[in-house]
Amino acid sequence: MTDCIFCKMVSGEIKPDIVYENEQVLAFRDINPQAPVHILVIPKAHISTLNDLHDVSLAGHLLQAVTKIAAQEGLADDGYRTVINCNEQGGQEVFHLHLHVLGRRQMRWPPG
Repeated sequence: MTDCIFCKMVSGEIKPDIVYENEQVLAFRDINPQAPVHILVIPKAHISTLNDLHDVSLAGHLLQAVTKIAAQEGLADDGYRTVINCNEQGGQEVFHLHLHVLGRRQMRWPPG
């Protein structure tokens, strides 16, 4: 995807503030944080929405990255929230699958 901002981050064309990376996943700090810690976790392969994620192994890599990041950022014991927005009414703005990891503040329910 030549116009996808997250694909440009994966390719190195845009340099995000990377906090975690492996063969399948890239994670970086959100440029518009909604919590003291706000990290986005994306698959390196372009997948538009959660509805398009059919690779169970990749889904596991994404969730495993979240738990590693939570531990690395000191969020695991106190707690954190993971959010996946899907499509327009779900709040998705960038159509490259991404998980939000939010922490270091009290989360409320219901969200948004």
